[in-house]
Amino acid sequence: MKAFSTLVMVFLMSFTLFAQTENDLVKTEKVGDLIKVSIFYESGELHQEGYMINNKLHGEWKSFDREGNKLAKATYEKGNKVGKWFFWNEGILSEVDYNNNKIVQVSTWDKLDTQLVSN
Repeated sequence: MKAFSTLVMVFLMSFTLFAQTENDLVKTEKVGDLIKVSIFYESGELHQEGYMINNKLHGEWKSFDREGNKLAKATYEKGNKVGKWFFWNEGILSEVDYNNNKIVQVSTWDKLDTQLVSN
């Protein structure tokens, strides 16, 4: 569970970091009423991608490691955490359910699709 907590913190902290530095590692593109944000590693690989509306995270956000493997998939609604979030870490899948910006349930499975923990 400690690794899961660390991964969540890294994922959320990176949003703060990109908001403070607008450089070659952050690309933005207007898509209708939304702003598509792509954040890259220094080496050029995609790190995170998602959308914003009115300077708030909105819609689906994805995070990848340097090899392109998905690390996290999250959903925001005008800055609020909503729905199911997924985190992949060393063969473990963690699913976090959000309601009203609060964690309702956390479930974890190993790579053999065996549920390990369910709260």
